Amino acid sequence: MIEMQLGGLGFDPKNMSPIVLLRDMEERNFLPIWIGMFEAAAIAMELQEFKPPRPMTHDLLVKMIDSLKGKVKRVTITEIVDNTFFAQVEVIPEGQTDALLVDARPSDAIAIAVRTAAGIFVSETVMVKAKMVNAEKDEEDTQKFRDFIDTINPDDFSKYFDAR
Repeated sequence: MIEMQLGGLGFDPKNMSPIVLLRDMEERNFLPIWIGMFEAAAIAMELQEFKPPRPMTHDLLVKMIDSLKGKVKRVTITEIVDNTFFAQVEVIPEGQTDALLVDARPSDAIAIAVRTAAGIFVSETVMVKAKMVNAEKDEEDTQKFRDFIDTINPDDFSKYFDAR
């Protein structure tokens, strides 16, 4: 498994689809994942520390885990099949050492990770299969991604999604 961090959130300029960008800790590898508008808004709201008047689904899930005295250990992007990513959320129940593995969409897993400060990991198989950018192999693509990251502003989601 490769530890990643949230590198940015924005829109694909070609089709205006929301995209979440993961990057490794050394910022050599970037993994773009196209996600849904509501999932992007859920991630952006947490990044902006915006608290809606009623809990969003991801907030509810985190609150349930907390109420059961569990802890989100990490989220993992486990697989990619036909350009569709799959993920798991690892939850440690109180008093146990073995994690419960809960299948999830990557966007939902990432939304939970940003709410719980859980680590984000990607399997090496996914990194090989996915359309990632490796800074050591392709400086031009890496610069395009860095330029894209610089233009990302979570506030852009407010015009597409009003959480109030």
